Amino acid sequence: MSIDTLQRPHPIQETLLAPLLAHYPALAGLPAETLAALPRVELPAGTCVFTEHQPCQGFPLLLEGSIKVLKCAPSGREMVLYRVEPGGSCIITSSCLLGRSDYSARGIAESKLTLLMLPVPLFGQWLAQHGPFRDFVFHLFAERIAELMQLVEEVAFARLDQRLARLLLARNQETIHATHQQLADELGSVREIVSRLLKGFVAQGLVSLGREQISLLDRPGLTRLAEPSR
Repeated sequence: MSIDTLQRPHPIQETLLAPLLAHYPALAGLPAETLAALPRVELPAGTCVFTEHQPCQGFPLLLEGSIKVLKCAPSGREMVLYRVEPGGSCIITSSCLLGRSDYSARGIAESKLTLLMLPVPLFGQWLAQHGPFRDFVFHLFAERIAELMQLVEEVAFARLDQRLARLLLARNQETIHATHQQLADELGSVREIVSRLLKGFVAQGLVSLGREQISLLDRPGLTRLAEPSR
């Protein structure tokens, strides 16, 4: 199921204006009636929000949930590029709207989503006429580019065990609920390699493994492993 196969979106209620402006303060100078008329869309977890080669339907303003943006190779392997959370922006969507091109990646709802869909003509109008919104779009554009450059650097130059250790530490949890396949997707690798690395971590006393969960036993040891080689 994708966003364009769902029922017709409906305008937001005035009670949602406060959360909208809290997440997106750059919209504060725009007329309240214009914001209240934005279509509201609710999507269940697992929905394909957008997919490759699909025309862009508008600019999403996320109020609830998380969108995982990933790239799929012809072999079927996937790599997570970044996530969009409330108050954030999707660089793939921005680039499609600015370049008038189709999507080049896929977006999946990781949890139930509530978002407002900014129509394409209104996106162009606000970008041209409303300085705070324009600054917001390009500021987050620059942030995402920096994140993607860091991802490219890690994939090209960092060992996979280092990247796996960083990924586990970045979750900031003592017990991580994830399958080996999900971790492999995050790293752009395959499940078998991630499973082998995790077994190595177990042998070193860094983690313990359970059913779809990983418990961190030695955070300092993982931190040393995650550090760049000198």
